Amino acid sequence: MIIRSARELAETEGWEAVTTRRLAERVEYSQPVLYSHFNGKNAIVAAVALDGFADLAAELRGAREAAPEPGRALRAVCDAYLRFATERPALYQAMFVLPTDLRFASAETAAPLRACFDEFVACFDPGDERRELAAEVVWSALHGITVLSDSGRIPAAWQEERVGFLVTRFARTP
Repeated sequence: MIIRSARELAETEGWEAVTTRRLAERVEYSQPVLYSHFNGKNAIVAAVALDGFADLAAELRGAREAAPEPGRALRAVCDAYLRFATERPALYQAMFVLPTDLRFASAETAAPLRACFDEFVACFDPGDERRELAAEVVWSALHGITVLSDSGRIPAAWQEERVGFLVTRFARTP
């Protein structure tokens, strides 16, 4: 209930509006009870982010499975990623921009984060020993496109062309 409320409040009013006081009021808990569940706002953001990664993994998997051909799968996953980021900006911020203790590419990487990454990896030839590197570079490029477009630093109108360029450079057939 706390995570859902934080997510809803962030989506409607932004992360600045998500305070432990406001959350406690929304879920009808006292602040000390809220703190017994989460050690501050960063912990709440991390919990929201984990939920978001589970949602994103499911969307990426659905996109990849709907387009199983190698080049098409990568394009479908890229499009699903960008759509997710655009449709859920506050959730995307929790997942990738706001401070949390969530880590990628480490022994502590949470399963939902790994599941997202695995969907990118699955778009590449299993025999390619550098497929994880390719997946990481594609994901990084998509994140850059997302953040730069969202901030107005690059025109969002050219997103299709950027993704097409990215996919043609990385898509390989097995």
